[in-house]
Amino acid sequence: MKKIMIDGMSCQHCVAHVKEALEELGATSIEVNLDGKYAKAETSKNNQEIIDAIDEAGYDVISIEEI
Repeated sequence: MKKIMIDGMSCQHCVAHVKEALEELGATSIEVNLDGKYAKAETSKNNQEIIDAIDEAGYDVISIEEI
């Protein structure tokens, strides 16, 4: 499980875009928290692939940690 801190999310549409980007990577157990500005997901993708997918969706990854 990875916790991804994300900058730039401000509404439920943002949450949907981030969730969709993670789903396209094949991530599972996805939780996107707007108030906390983070997403949690089970994924085997490396951090750069996650950063690239979220960046492509229009948001900035601040950090990624294993939890």
